Amino acid sequence: MEMTTKSDRIEMRTDPETGERIAQAAEATQQSVSAFVREAATYAADKILARFEHVLMPAEQFDRLYESLDTPDDAPKIAEVARRPRRFTRR
Repeated sequence: MEMTTKSDRIEMRTDPETGERIAQAAEATQQSVSAFVREAATYAADKILARFEHVLMPAEQFDRLYESLDTPDDAPKIAEVARRPRRFTRR
């Protein structure tokens, strides 16, 4: 595993019971508390961000979405604005 220099710092407060539980879990996995918390937080962050980076939907819904992209929109508000007299004129 490649060693990287760690320069960013995150501090947190916790109640004694949670701190002890984290310390026990770190010891059980033969990691420092810092390494354990970093690994757990990174795992959670990756899971959460993956939900925002990928959209899962049924194939039928995807097909409807894809087809709708090829269907032109009438854009009635834009058409209405285009029909209005211009407030400014070109010279």
